Amino acid sequence: MNLDSLTALTALDGRYRTRVSELDKYVSEYGLLRYRTLIEIRWFIYMAQSGEISELPALTAEVRAELERRCDTFSLEDAIAIKNFEETTNHDVKAVEYFVKEIISNIPELLPHVEFVHFACTSEDINNLAYALILRDSRDEVLLPLIEQLLSAIGDLALKFKSTPMLARTHGQTASPTTVGKELANFVYRLKQQKQLIESCSIFGKLNGAVGNFNAHTVAYPDVDWPLIAGKFVESLGIRVNPLTTQIEPHDYIAEYFHSMVRFNQIMIDFNRDIWGYISLGYFSQLKVAGETGSSTMPHKVNPIDFENSEGNLGMANALMSHMADKLMISRWQRDLSDSTVLRNIGTCLGFGVLSYKSTLKGITKLQINTERLNADLDESWEVLSEAIQTVMRKHGVAQAYEKIKALTHGKKMDASLYQKVLKDLDLPDEAKKLLTHLTPAQYTGLAELLTLRHLSDTQLQGRTDK
Repeated sequence: MNLDSLTALTALDGRYRTRVSELDKYVSEYGLLRYRTLIEIRWFIYMAQSGEISELPALTAEVRAELERRCDTFSLEDAIAIKNFEETTNHDVKAVEYFVKEIISNIPELLPHVEFVHFACTSEDINNLAYALILRDSRDEVLLPLIEQLLSAIGDLALKFKSTPMLARTHGQTASPTTVGKELANFVYRLKQQKQLIESCSIFGKLNGAVGNFNAHTVAYPDVDWPLIAGKFVESLGIRVNPLTTQIEPHDYIAEYFHSMVRFNQIMIDFNRDIWGYISLGYFSQLKVAGETGSSTMPHKVNPIDFENSEGNLGMANALMSHMADKLMISRWQRDLSDSTVLRNIGTCLGFGVLSYKSTLKGITKLQINTERLNADLDESWEVLSEAIQTVMRKHGVAQAYEKIKALTHGKKMDASLYQKVLKDLDLPDEAKKLLTHLTPAQYTGLAELLTLRHLSDTQLQGRTDK
């Protein structure tokens, strides 16, 4: 069968293709070939401009512009041409070398210098730099903008509901009230910490030959400071140079990158599950979508499918990234090829993440607060004020305050009348009793609103009339 969304082996290339297509230019086979070609051409340009290799003269402005143009306009047809070379070479990087040599050969001034393409390079010199650019650019151009949208969307909800009281639950049981906004702000704060680690993760690369010692380089040009030249070239790509490696850049930074992503995703799973639970409790309802079916047999249902889809796909992303982070840091002796096949799945890892973030964002747009349900739960749970009572009793020196209130409230439901009865029998000053008498579960939210405002970003506070 021809490749189609219905015949694709993975859901990312099938059912979810249109939702992750912005990753195409970075993490696809086409993307890898594009970056490899860029590295080969840029290395040729850099050596020519260095002045260190007498046999490779500096390029004219016109020639350099033409080579840069070929980098910038790399097309699907170019990728197909490389794959045609690979049918003969049975080696993917060698195919890129031959493709670039063909480009060089078509520029008359460069024809005598065509053998400086891929000069002193091992395949991994090209590959590690290509993957470094893939990880950097897909992070900066796709992942971080989506993450920022998530933070903004959750932050906006937190601000909107910063003063909306909600019964908290610890161990699944009723607990001291909070606000909807503050519980959402918790997630914003946590996610921001991981976002900062993701965006600050250094991307490393190397260009030092077959086993990392510049062996061939120094035989050909013993007087050239190859670590300096190669290091500056790597840095010219916007990548940090790893000065000491085997044949491969050891991928430690990829493990750091993916571990940060895993932690971010774990927090998102926590968020999805909490929202799922709040929908189940009736604290949130969901906007109905015209024509959408919730159940094939129960017509009334509006299921929290976006948060469920996000949770499941985040689990897929994390399973793959955790394996890659563990595996990629290990290579037998100076290198084995087991990292190569694993690295080809970077797109799958990131694709499941992108899909998940979009699902959560979609789910957020459907959420509607149900204040009646929130207030009803609070009004049925006056026992949560027992914490306030025993704490005020302690303040006024009442002996065994906790134990006395526990005897009256432990494991019991309390309504407003029972609450007032408990207060009436307490040995407390009138002022303290008056304070507790006017307290309700909905009012017992502490500094939840203040904490929400204090820890959300200035950009989220700007322009909101309800702040």
